[in-house]
Amino acid sequence: MSDNHYRSLAKSISWRVTGTLDTMLISFLITGKLKWALSIGAVELFTKMFLYYLHERAWNRISFGRAKLPEDYTI
Repeated sequence: MSDNHYRSLAKSISWRVTGTLDTMLISFLITGKLKWALSIGAVELFTKMFLYYLHERAWNRISFGRAKLPEDYTI
């Protein structure tokens, strides 16, 4: 059993939105500058989304920690 590419993409997008909002908040708290926080968040959004997608696809090829479900019907 494995996730398809669309599921991995949807997961990477939803996670990145959450992570980017966190990065922007932390950046703002550290710098006190909204423009910097938005800039850092914008760059981080795309680089980490791409890295997460690759990471997810690599883990999808590894069977570690997965249990194969019994088949309900066989011929």
